Amino acid sequence: MPLARASFIQIFASQHGRTLREKLCAALRQLITSGTLPQGERLPSSRLLAGDLSLSRVTVEAAYAQLESEGYLFRQTGKGTFVAVGLPEMQRVRKPGRTEKPAFSARGARIVATGGCSDPLFPQAFAAGSPDLRAFPHDIWRRLTVQRLRHEPEKMMGYGSPQGLPELRQAVARYLHLSRGVRCKAEQVIILTSSQQALQMLAMLLCDPGEQIWLEEPGYSGAHHAFVSAGAAVSTVALDDQGARIPERPAAKLVYLTPSHQYPTGVAMSLARRLQWLHFARTQNAWLIEDDYDSEFYYDSQPAPAMQGLDSAGRVLYLGTFSKTLFPSLRLAYLVVPSALVSPFCRLRSVMDGHSAQLLQAVTADFINNGHFQAHLRLMRKLYASRRDLLLTQLSARLDDKLKPLSHQHGLQLTVTLPDGGEERLTRQALQTGLLLPRLSPLYQGTARQEGWLLGFSALQRAEIISAVDKLARLF
Repeated sequence: MPLARASFIQIFASQHGRTLREKLCAALRQLITSGTLPQGERLPSSRLLAGDLSLSRVTVEAAYAQLESEGYLFRQTGKGTFVAVGLPEMQRVRKPGRTEKPAFSARGARIVATGGCSDPLFPQAFAAGSPDLRAFPHDIWRRLTVQRLRHEPEKMMGYGSPQGLPELRQAVARYLHLSRGVRCKAEQVIILTSSQQALQMLAMLLCDPGEQIWLEEPGYSGAHHAFVSAGAAVSTVALDDQGARIPERPAAKLVYLTPSHQYPTGVAMSLARRLQWLHFARTQNAWLIEDDYDSEFYYDSQPAPAMQGLDSAGRVLYLGTFSKTLFPSLRLAYLVVPSALVSPFCRLRSVMDGHSAQLLQAVTADFINNGHFQAHLRLMRKLYASRRDLLLTQLSARLDDKLKPLSHQHGLQLTVTLPDGGEERLTRQALQTGLLLPRLSPLYQGTARQEGWLLGFSALQRAEIISAVDKLARLF
């Protein structure tokens, strides 16, 4: 054979999970594209190659015919089988570690530079923002799923509307009106896969490159990634004890806010400040994104109604998710927009991923409409409140002079600050003991940064919280 027999056999044998014909085709393609078999090179006859590889001649003939149809080979009666001439110049396979850096678009380079978003794959102390999946009513969810599949299997398996299943949009609109004071109709609700997708869509649809966008400082890094990726000129707004302050500089096109429970400080925006922001949006023709990401989890007092309910000019875009209230892999979130934006958002959704899964939307609608959602939230509030109290007690007893808790009236995590200079080192040491400490300082975009951690407690049971605090105390 006019090629290194051992090399060919090694390539042939490495094609696992394929038929003999597919393995032979793949091996020959690799030898041709790598330049090992040069253009015009004559291959062994099917009889000789079959004997050399202990294959049937029928298998080799089938492989040769397949590669001829793909343009890798040409065959001449009475002369033999040859590597095709005129193929584009193939580069030889490079050694590992020498791959060329891909040429991204400007947008692609910005996305890669953000570092992306990451979430914990399983409950771990102190991963932030994780609901307790062990306490979820799995039997109820399973029963509702079976009922939907039994009565409407074809509907659940088909394509869906980019706006979302009407039943779920109606359930969400009703829930938001009763629990958060949101003023909307089902026609204004758009069902998406995540709050991050909503932010990406808002950036794509409402922001041109270079336009001014304001984010809270410190604030949610996912929002920063979304608008930086879109090429927006992102700047920050400072916080005080009433929430985000309106800067004295030229107005922004869009502002991202977490008024009910500021992320990550926990500050609740005062009514006076909310009204100031609404006046700003109305007079400056700006959009306000109200991310109400975990307002359901309040422990000492109910949160103020959503800012959207105070908006008379249609300048607030209200965002929420089921990832925290139900479970992350559900991949369902909701965006409430003014009526004029519904059709544009649906068109954008249709060219992104089309729609969310029909079955999961239907089961979620049933879960809400049958009262299970509210019952689950009531139980989780009590459970999470007890875990928050335990964490605060443990920190006070073991680390009172080291860590300072910030506002802790709501949410799934407790933000604590620590003296400057130790965050990075202690976080690295904690990871070696199996302790995950989400850092506070990266949530600041400016040079002035507060060091600390976001200690997630909601997914941890009593013994796990005590053990985690014990590990944390040993770091000091």
